[in-house]
Formats: sequence, C-alpha cells, structure tokens
Amino acid sequence: MTSRSDRLTRRNLLRAAAAATATGALPFNAASARPDKSADLETELERQGVVGAFAHLDVTADRLTMAHAARAGERLIPASTFKIANSLIAIETGVVADERHVFRWDGQPRSFKAWEQDMTLRQAIPASNVPVFQEIARRVGLNQYREWLDKLEYGNGLVGDAVETFWLDGPLKISAVEQTSFLAALALGQLPISKRAQDLVKDMLRVETRTGRTLYAKSGWCFSTKPQIGWWVGWVEAPDRVDTFALNMDMASAEDAPRRITAAKSMLAALNVY
Repeated sequence: MTSRSDRLTRRNLLRAAAAATATGALPFNAASARPDKSADLETELERQGVVGAFAHLDVTADRLTMAHAARAGERLIPASTFKIANSLIAIETGVVADERHVFRWDGQPRSFKAWEQDMTLRQAIPASNVPVFQEIARRVGLNQYREWLDKLEYGNGLVGDAVETFWLDGPLKISAVEQTSFLAALALGQLPISKRAQDLVKDMLRVETRTGRTLYAKSGWCFSTKPQIGWWVGWVEAPDRVDTFALNMDMASAEDAPRRITAAKSMLAALNVY
C-alpha cells in the first residue's frame, strides 16, 4: 500500500517533470536526463519514419526519458486520448452508469461505418466513437468539465464554449509529458476521483497481457491541425513496476494511423518495457 506521503512525493515529482520540460529546462533530476537513452529513442523514431515525440515515465523510479524533449513538452490537442479523462468524468458524475451503458445510434451517417451501430461505453472507447463522447459531453456540460479538469490537473484545463469539440479542435491541450503524469496517477489509482471510476476505466483500456506484463492504451487523431496529429498513450504494468508512455506524431493521411502503435511499441521494446 502506497502511503500518503509517497503519493504526494510522486505527484510533486511528476509536476516538476512536466513543468521543467514545458519550460525547456532540464528534467527534474539528473538520473532522468539519460541522454544516451534519449538519443537511442530519437534514432528509433527516425528509423520508424516518425516526426514527433515520445515520453516515457518509469513510475517506480520517478525517471523521465524523452525523445525530442521540446516537442514532448509542447501542449497539443488530445483528440481521442481525452476519452480516458472523459470516461472518468462521465462515470464519476453519474451521466454514465458503468461500462455497460448503451448509446443508441440515431441512424445518421457517421464518419466511420463502425460507428453506425448501438455501442456500450466499453465498445465506444476502442472504437473511438466521437458521437458517443459528444453525447456524454452534452450531458456533463462545460461547468463540470472545468471543475473536473482542474481537479485532475489535465493539461491546460481549457474547454472554451464548444462542449462538443473542445478536445477535438481545442482549446484543450496536453503535452506528452503531462500525459505520462496523468496516466501514472490513473495506473496507481491516485487520481482525485473515486476508485470505482478509476478501476472501470483502467479495465476498459486494457489491450493485452503477455509475458507477465499488461498493456493499457488509447489512440488519438487530431484532424483540425496541419499537419494532423496522431497519439498513442498508455502504460505497462509488470509485477514490480509501472511505466507510462505517450507518443505524438505528424500524420499526412490515414495510412499513417497504424504507425502510431507500431512506433510506440518499438520505443517500449527499445526501453525493455514491453
């Protein structure tokens, strides 16, 4: 069981990491700089043909490693990676009962055929069903989002006045480093939100388990910027450690979408994390 002082220490360290990176300063402790490993990761990104950034947080050691640190600290629109926080807020506020809550398709054409069906929340997360989460957003409302994003310390916390698009077009933004901090708190069950909400969302993010390690992840794709931005964020749980990660990359077309996952997995392999 993690003590309260340990939780506060970890939160302070994660805040320091995010702040230091965002301002262009050195990471929060000497060990986390790891210039050799950062260089290796940047080489791997180039080998994958990716223009972007990668942040990795060894939560157990409070050690941050980045590829292209300036961009890793740059806040970008989260797109569908916000479905993680959105699901937490939806469950906590009661606008969604649980992962089995069904959202009815209204029969209108959708951007993707896969969205043209009724879906539970559990199905809507991996499908990245935008209309489902826009319905959730209308139920939650801007005032509750402002309150909860402040509590969760999620990126810049800005929602503007467009409740259906603030995470798709802005003004909400978050950096890769901040993603790793937020996900570390979720993975450890330390967010200022109920254990029930955290446990349900964590379970819905589980991708696979192999060789004793479990991968949790969520993709994102921001269409409203030039170039478009792709995300893949998550964490790996092993018996003796937790590692969070966030990749963002420039995307020219839909053909680039699978590379978010292949590139991030190659980075995790290079770190001997997964």
